[in-house]
Amino acid sequence: MRSALLGLRVPDWRALFAGLCLCVVAFCAAAPAQAGVLTRAELVRRFPAPLIVGERDAELPVWPLFKQNATATELVGYVFESIDLAPIPGFSGVPLNLMVAIDPKGVFIGVQVLSQHEPVFLDGLGEAPLLQFVQQYKDLSLKQNISIAQGTRSGARSDAANAHIDGISKATASVRIINQSVLAAALKVSRKKLGFGAARDPDQIAQVRGDLYEQRTWQQLCDEGLVQHLRVSNRAVEKLFAGSAGAGLDGDAANRPDELFIDLYLAYVSVPSIGRNLLNEAGWRKLQGRLEPGDHALLVMSSGRYSITGDDFVPGSVPDRLLLRQEKLPIDMRDLDLDMRFAQGIPAFESVTVLRVIAQAGLDPAAALEFALPITRSKGIVYPERITRELGLSYQLPSRLLIPAQASSKSWQGIWQARQSELAVLVAGLLVLAGALLMQRRLTSNGRRFVWMRRFYLCYTVGFIGYYAQGQLSIVNLTGAIQALMAGRSLEFLLFDPMTVMLWGFVALSLVLWGRGTFCGWLCPFGALQEFSYQLARKLRVPQIRLHTRLDRQLKRIKYVLLALILGSALFAAEWTDRLVELEPFKTAITLNFVRSLPYVLYAVVLLMLSGVIYKFYCRYLCPFGGALALLGKLRWLSWITRRSECGTPCQTCRHRCDYQAISPAGQVEYDECFQCMDCVVIYQSEQKCAPRMLELKRATVIPIQPVMKGGESI
Repeated sequence: MRSALLGLRVPDWRALFAGLCLCVVAFCAAAPAQAGVLTRAELVRRFPAPLIVGERDAELPVWPLFKQNATATELVGYVFESIDLAPIPGFSGVPLNLMVAIDPKGVFIGVQVLSQHEPVFLDGLGEAPLLQFVQQYKDLSLKQNISIAQGTRSGARSDAANAHIDGISKATASVRIINQSVLAAALKVSRKKLGFGAARDPDQIAQVRGDLYEQRTWQQLCDEGLVQHLRVSNRAVEKLFAGSAGAGLDGDAANRPDELFIDLYLAYVSVPSIGRNLLNEAGWRKLQGRLEPGDHALLVMSSGRYSITGDDFVPGSVPDRLLLRQEKLPIDMRDLDLDMRFAQGIPAFESVTVLRVIAQAGLDPAAALEFALPITRSKGIVYPERITRELGLSYQLPSRLLIPAQASSKSWQGIWQARQSELAVLVAGLLVLAGALLMQRRLTSNGRRFVWMRRFYLCYTVGFIGYYAQGQLSIVNLTGAIQALMAGRSLEFLLFDPMTVMLWGFVALSLVLWGRGTFCGWLCPFGALQEFSYQLARKLRVPQIRLHTRLDRQLKRIKYVLLALILGSALFAAEWTDRLVELEPFKTAITLNFVRSLPYVLYAVVLLMLSGVIYKFYCRYLCPFGGALALLGKLRWLSWITRRSECGTPCQTCRHRCDYQAISPAGQVEYDECFQCMDCVVIYQSEQKCAPRMLELKRATVIPIQPVMKGGESI
């Protein structure tokens, strides 16, 4: 039943079903959740008796392990998932998920792989090397400096302060990401649960002020402690080994005791008031381009016979000769392999190295940084004894250069606050789109003006929503919600992506008002790329193909089949879900910006090329997410595209010009397939394109013939 005045309609049973689905999605977005997959039952299977798995902690996503000792129950350790605490993206753009167990002293009980999407382990080497790699963490301690030996070199020896684990040839970058994930997650639990770092909340840390710049000379930086200095002679180093087996083993130190061993300067170079004074403008921009939000960079400059980069140091790796600790916990630093250019007035040094600390390491710039230079001497040939002593250097940033820790920085509210400016731009864009849809007649009264408005908006969709804000909605949003609900977890993690939540809210409203076309036609970055591909092909005069109506209708059913397969896998065969969601090219084209292995890139490019020949080929025929929105769009209240009685009988202008083939021969708009491009609304308004309107105007402008009177009679 329809209202001729408002275009309202009473939803049928399909609309009610779609509405129920929409309510489930809305509930998921509002409910709290975590990204992990483990349940208590699964942990009981992995940690059988005599171990006892406790209840999940209310503050931190960890599970305690206990065992019965006579009449007492003692804590054995904690089990957690790395993706809950340190979701560091891998090469596929998806974080690895590792199950990590540590004991109350910070010693690893074990590390296991729960899920991973690294191309080198999926398509190349297989998972066997990865599983062997993570086994090496067992019995290592968080109080050791854990580093990865280059390639599979097993000659590096571990001691109480240092631990070396073998890497994997051809997977150097991937194992670094794994190591960072394990250490960052474990350190977070250790700080919070084991009393490490004074048991402070690892999420409550200060931030460096990026808006403050104070001009300083080299001498002023040194006098204020912004550049720390350590100068050590051979004699001072020899004193460190006095009375030990290492005494007298360094011939150079014994023969030339007063000569320089190391002259080292260290600076927190990612702080603008320090870095911009030390580096020239090009060097500062170069450094900023290599850092992610929340990362830290330390500049180490030295001269003398001892350097933090030894003869066997590999650029881009972790230095063995300079260690960083904060509150007695080691923090991983990695060489950025940058050739820095200094500002005028900065002295020259024999060795210059820039080290990066990733945001997930939990470094607090407000707390003291304790640096150590381990010096190792060996005695013996067959089984040499290693004697190590350390030189120390402390570094503390002044409070004026920092933003104090905020109480809400650990919650999703803090993330929303941090992205206020981006959200404001998104809200403005959504308001513009809502206004355009509500005032369609005024907007489409001038066809040329509307075409340019649409092009500008699609550029905004690709540039801001897609590549900048990473707001590409996807079928993964639905499969992730389904899998989390089935595992009995809530979905609060959705709120940690405010752009996606904001888009979902607007899309949910638009589904009720206008149908699926608001997102598919205006807000989908990959859909916009396809439209630009089509326009470019037309400019290049590439032949266009318009499929026969019957074939078009049959192909449009494919997306519903794909949707059923993907949702079915999420419900009954989760191991297939990761493979099936790759039917979407969104991650390749938008999230990863085509920086991915060749098969994925070719797939996305071929779809864009097909869209240059068959208008929006992927959107119309293959997109499972579009199919889901079409079903949810059954809730639509408005038949908002105005039609004339002549539409379809006899006029077929709009139908033939609809590139989506979403208008039936009877002239009715098929809203399930309508992308709201509003081309038919432009035609409806046009006095040069709409045949019924042209006929009306012609009739209105015909001058009536006056009868001629002759002899009192009209002729």
